[in-house]
Amino acid sequence: MAVSDRSIDLPVITDLSKFDRNSGSWLERFIFNHRAIMVGICVLMTAFLGWHASKLPVNASFDKMIPGSHPYIKNYMENRESLRGMGNSIRISLENTSGDIFDKDYLETLRSINDKVYLMPGVDRAFMRGLWTSSLRWTEITEEGYRGGAVMPERWDGSEDSTKQLQINIARAGIVGSFVADNLKSSVIFVPLVEKNPETGAQLDYAEFSRQLEREVRSMQTDKFKVHIVGFAKLAGDLIDGLYDVMMYFGLSALIAAVFVLLYTRCIRSTVLLVVMALLGVVWLLGLLQLMGYVLDPYSILVPFLIFAIGLSHGAQKMNGIMQDVGRGTHKYVAARYTFRRLFMAGLAALLTNIVGFAVLMIIDIPAIREMALTTSVGVTVLIFTKLVLIPVMLSYTGVSEKAAKRSVMNEDKAATTGIFRFIRAGLISLCERRNAIIVILIAIGLASMAMVVRKDIQIGDLDPGAPELRPDSRYNKDVAFITANYGLSTDQFVVMLKTKQGECYSYPTLVEADRLGAALRQVPGVQTTFSLADGIRRGTSGMFEGSPKWQAISRNANNRAQAFNIFQGDRPDLADRTCAVTPLIAYLSDHKAGTLTRVVQEVEAFSAAHGSPDREFLLAAGNAGIEAVTNIVVKKSFWTMHFVLYGAVTLLCLITFRSWRATLVAIIPLLLTSILCEALMVWLNIGIKVAVLPVIAVGVGVGVDYALYLLSIQLAMQRRGATLAEAYAHSLDFTGKIVALVGMTMAAGVITWAWSPIKFQADMGILLTFMFIWNMVGALLLIPALSYFLLRTSADRDNAKAAKGVKAEDAKTEESVRSAMISGLSVNN
Repeated sequence: MAVSDRSIDLPVITDLSKFDRNSGSWLERFIFNHRAIMVGICVLMTAFLGWHASKLPVNASFDKMIPGSHPYIKNYMENRESLRGMGNSIRISLENTSGDIFDKDYLETLRSINDKVYLMPGVDRAFMRGLWTSSLRWTEITEEGYRGGAVMPERWDGSEDSTKQLQINIARAGIVGSFVADNLKSSVIFVPLVEKNPETGAQLDYAEFSRQLEREVRSMQTDKFKVHIVGFAKLAGDLIDGLYDVMMYFGLSALIAAVFVLLYTRCIRSTVLLVVMALLGVVWLLGLLQLMGYVLDPYSILVPFLIFAIGLSHGAQKMNGIMQDVGRGTHKYVAARYTFRRLFMAGLAALLTNIVGFAVLMIIDIPAIREMALTTSVGVTVLIFTKLVLIPVMLSYTGVSEKAAKRSVMNEDKAATTGIFRFIRAGLISLCERRNAIIVILIAIGLASMAMVVRKDIQIGDLDPGAPELRPDSRYNKDVAFITANYGLSTDQFVVMLKTKQGECYSYPTLVEADRLGAALRQVPGVQTTFSLADGIRRGTSGMFEGSPKWQAISRNANNRAQAFNIFQGDRPDLADRTCAVTPLIAYLSDHKAGTLTRVVQEVEAFSAAHGSPDREFLLAAGNAGIEAVTNIVVKKSFWTMHFVLYGAVTLLCLITFRSWRATLVAIIPLLLTSILCEALMVWLNIGIKVAVLPVIAVGVGVGVDYALYLLSIQLAMQRRGATLAEAYAHSLDFTGKIVALVGMTMAAGVITWAWSPIKFQADMGILLTFMFIWNMVGALLLIPALSYFLLRTSADRDNAKAAKGVKAEDAKTEESVRSAMISGLSVNN
């Protein structure tokens, strides 16, 4: 039995023996005529990759979070050995809540913490500094000359005399505000780290290092003594711990998605199959990542969420097509092949667009984002097989519930004539008319104009204090707030590297220029103070002359400067390397907000241009604030570049798919509107453009174009067969419109759960992605018919318009004749 149905002229075949298995493209024949082999390959691949996925490690890397190829970061990398402790480090503060740091129990606890941290793998022990390290020293000038020693007395025993000596030494060393809190209730242990073990070459395991800090340091916290830990390693460890909590949200997302699909299909078997196939894509991806030598980090952990959501959306399209065919009586095997035949190219184009969208992130000069781009592109590539091929093949075996399939067709026909769906459907189709199309387009222009005004205030970088990756009330950010409030010198350090010839770091012209730069930076809003070798030479020189304030100056005498340098280098070896060629100038910032960092960078660049020379270079940038400033520069540069490349690639793929520049415009304009509205939303939510936001843009565009691809592919196919725009769009709505709405709502409902994540940047991504998924869906359903009226009308529409005008003219002529006859009749009667 074969009759024509509404699905693009494909016959309804109920008897499988009447179906020509050699029909369709060569790819369709290859896949479905060997479907058992395809399923067997799938089972073997799942077992192999699933085993490897179970071994995929979770870690982070300091080097991967910074833009390594930027000239300023290259400067840091080239001089990294001369700047020990000014890159990756942590600070441990022990607070006495019921006394001060001179309490015997406090100092014993601090010593125990110091000893435990000293032995931890990854610690750069030579540059570790605290009250219990010999490298933290005091100096003074007496009648006998210069003398000094470790801040902690050699024979400290907790007695009153030894404690009094400690107080004197702290005052001599001038470390209140840096290593000792202003209120003398806490002190800091500064712990620089090495990224790789120098003996084994193994990467520092941040998760294990953070857990070790919790076991051996945080565990010493009591009601009397509180421990505060800040630094990249602790932040990375907290993020990794948060990732395990995030797994719960993955399960919740899958559950919500399954419920949405089940409510739509009312078919348990197809719903379970779709969810399993979506999870299958995730398992394959994780296995491939392990084979490729990658790890899951705080950014790439989002990839499984995205792959699951994208896979489910494409699977829902395939399932919907098969369900409609089966509901009209087509055999499940034939229905699977029909769906493959209709939607493979549109689905392939959509997935290729997704791949391009993620691959564009490769232009961002941050290794962690590049790895995320690569891994996500690999994941979407996996979906080409698991979704476009495997789902139709599996549904050709399992089929769908006939009851659910018939209900789907009945509901579709019913929705066209009754209920709220009738009004929604009729309203959307009415947008194919001139008046309604103009109204929708004017509303879109108004929204875009308002959003453009709002987005002018969008900023680059972090807009909040503390670690923006975590929530303000997280333990880490509370620790940051404690150290910021109790210590005079901020943990946000911007380091400028002053590079000279070997042995020339304390020459008079060099010290004068360093002093000038420090004075200039102290005038920049957001800079608390600065410290450089010039300040150290001043102190050393004054110390040689009995501490006289008159000698707080940079001496022109080379011998005096050399002696002062030797004195100072003994106390602060981190402020000059052994060759006396690289010295850091440290600017302590009040915060690491984008505006503060930009002002500091601009001041240093201007100073370097005016005062730098081949013999004396002022190089940017080191320190946590310096590295973040460079990251902001890279993000700002990548933001527009990524937009141009992304939209250019999507436009090209749409041109290839639709073979029409007009149809491409219809698909792209709703995406542009969503991007503009999303940027306005970021301003309202106080979210700056930063590393975590860039993937949202790629996902929003790459996934958002899927809606247009599915809707327009059906609409254009019908129009090319002679249908009018209204008829073609109505058919597109019936065949893919509801599933487009389902996909949009399902993906939005899945990622909105991220809003409750303990990782703030994931929460921000969840909110923005939810907005983009919904607006892309709404924009596609509303703007495609409205824009199509002006760009995609065919000869059938023009013929209908002429016919309508002819009918109106004939009606007017008839009405005029009747009116004339009535007038004539009245005249005769009179």
